[in-house]
Amino acid sequence: MTTSLTSTKLPRRRGVLARMGSLGKAILITLLVVFTGFPVYWMLGTSLGTEQSLYRDGQPLIPEFANIGQWGSFLAEVPILRWLGNSFVIAAGTTILSLVLATMAAYALSRYRFHGRGVAGFIFFSTQMLPEALIIVPLYSIFAGAGLLNSHWGLILADTAFVMPVSMFIIKSGIDKIPYEIEESARIDGCSRLRMLFTIVLPLVRPSIAAAAVIAFFDGWNEFMFANTFISDSDLWPAPVGLASFLGQFYTPMNVVMLCALLFALPAIIFFLWAQRGIVSGLTAGSVKG
Repeated sequence: MTTSLTSTKLPRRRGVLARMGSLGKAILITLLVVFTGFPVYWMLGTSLGTEQSLYRDGQPLIPEFANIGQWGSFLAEVPILRWLGNSFVIAAGTTILSLVLATMAAYALSRYRFHGRGVAGFIFFSTQMLPEALIIVPLYSIFAGAGLLNSHWGLILADTAFVMPVSMFIIKSGIDKIPYEIEESARIDGCSRLRMLFTIVLPLVRPSIAAAAVIAFFDGWNEFMFANTFISDSDLWPAPVGLASFLGQFYTPMNVVMLCALLFALPAIIFFLWAQRGIVSGLTAGSVKG
């Protein structure tokens, strides 16, 4: 009798513990969502506040959605859309150029055996030891002589030089995992190196390329230091430099700054979600059957 009662209590206890564990996970996830989403909520509330209310009463806990009409006047006065377009041009150019160069370099370092291969990899890696502030003056002199000041091309080249080695090592790690026998079979069938790269290797390293694209895009999208130094024309400013121009010593329109910050964050979030789908689909479609 005692044994039967004990056996019936154990499943009940396990069920209670399982429900408590699920409840704890739900509470933890909710807290994490609130913790990560509260800054965005705060930015939204600040962008909807008026200058008088923000400086007199501070940030309201509940956003004043009745003031949403002031967003139109802000966008009419501030060229944030133009700055966002400049940021997109820089980010897209940096992503495309760095991925093309990084893919070629990664394939060469992974598949070719040549003298100085290790030295070349070390040189690529050593470039990451140099901070941007250390080379900004020499770059300014070089770009001034090349006519790349006040040009998006100068920023694209500078950002590509910094992010390309990182992208190369990410893609190279993916290529190293591909069995070399696959390429040997393709070469026996008459496939060229370039065709193998585009039809065999690249589809299999899609997750690595997507990860490198995310890093390169955000590097160009968040460009500030080079742009603040090399670009003096406000029409060519990327969004981070444009946002920094609002920060004054005695007065800063925080509602305008927060609205621009929200608009600046939205494309980055959309790109990350799109690239994340590429990473997941690449992991499922890039498997190799033996």
